Amino acid sequence: MIPQQFINSGILEAYVTGSASEQEVQELLYMKATYPEVDEALAELELDMELIAREMAVMPPPGTWGKISDRIDDLILRPSEEPVPYQARQQQKEQTYNNGSTQTGPQYIEVEGESSHMRIHKAWRWAFAAVFVLGKIFLGCAIYFYLENRQAQMQMQELKTELKQLKK
Repeated sequence: MIPQQFINSGILEAYVTGSASEQEVQELLYMKATYPEVDEALAELELDMELIAREMAVMPPPGTWGKISDRIDDLILRPSEEPVPYQARQQQKEQTYNNGSTQTGPQYIEVEGESSHMRIHKAWRWAFAAVFVLGKIFLGCAIYFYLENRQAQMQMQELKTELKQLKK
């Protein structure tokens, strides 16, 4: 196989992404050692993939590194305990529960969020906005019909009093 056909075959891309078979890797290493064009194409492809990865990288939220570091420090500084098999832990829980312990039901881990705001999917934002606008429209209609009803009742009361005066 000539070098240009090998370069165009897709084996280089498979190798860079880690999906090449053992036979393809061996063939690539042979071609790379034999033909400098293959070596140059592989280096160029690796550079392109690195640039793409840098461009598409998502920066972690601020403070992430500090949290990771603190967590690692906690793990390192934590006294080592002998691991207890799961079945033994279950038996201990059952014994304490049967002995009248105050612990009942499953235990929960309390989770604190970074923000007090709730995040929702973009599609739901439109639905919430529509519900909000419809709520305002219905509120306006309710107020309007309440005032109209009150005015009609006042007119009815006036007409009743006029009718009573005419009957006398």
